[in-house]
Amino acid sequence: MLKRETWYFNKPGPANTEACLTLMEKAVEEGFRHLVAASTTGESGAAAARRLAGKGVNLVVVGHSVGFKGPNIDEFLPEHHETIIGAGGRVLKATILTHSLETSIAEQFKGSAPTLLIANTLRRLGQGLKVCVEIVMEAVDAGLIPEEEEVVAVGGTARGWDTVAVIKSAASKRFLKLAVLEIRAKPRGD
Repeated sequence: MLKRETWYFNKPGPANTEACLTLMEKAVEEGFRHLVAASTTGESGAAAARRLAGKGVNLVVVGHSVGFKGPNIDEFLPEHHETIIGAGGRVLKATILTHSLETSIAEQFKGSAPTLLIANTLRRLGQGLKVCVEIVMEAVDAGLIPEEEEVVAVGGTARGWDTVAVIKSAASKRFLKLAVLEIRAKPRGD
């Protein structure tokens, strides 16, 4: 039996980022070596990179794809990109995967399923958990995180972090092999 503590935040949002950073550090102390963190502007990712520098971890910070907010708009700030790389982390600007999960569903069930159904189903457990699932697959797809590995993922609702999960990684093509093993933190409220 494995016994873990779960943190529940009263509300989602950036006020929980510091607590999520603490949980990331605890996970590293437990032996986790692969961490994936969502970061729109790179601010939270840079904070994690500074805190985890020199600890022998593979930190992948995942931002939106260029153009997500509009043509040629890159939300990820160059100074945060430099901080992350300088501290030994890696940055991935990726397309949000809930549009390409249909490949996995179609192969498994010999048909097609709308990815919005998947995204909205994951949101029942929290926006941050949906993000955690997506960024792990994105990092695996990019070759930055190994597949079938226990990975710590950190995501949030809008800005900042409010969710920490341990996920058995899978490529988006093998979405149905991905497993949320633990939820270490999440908001209770909206």
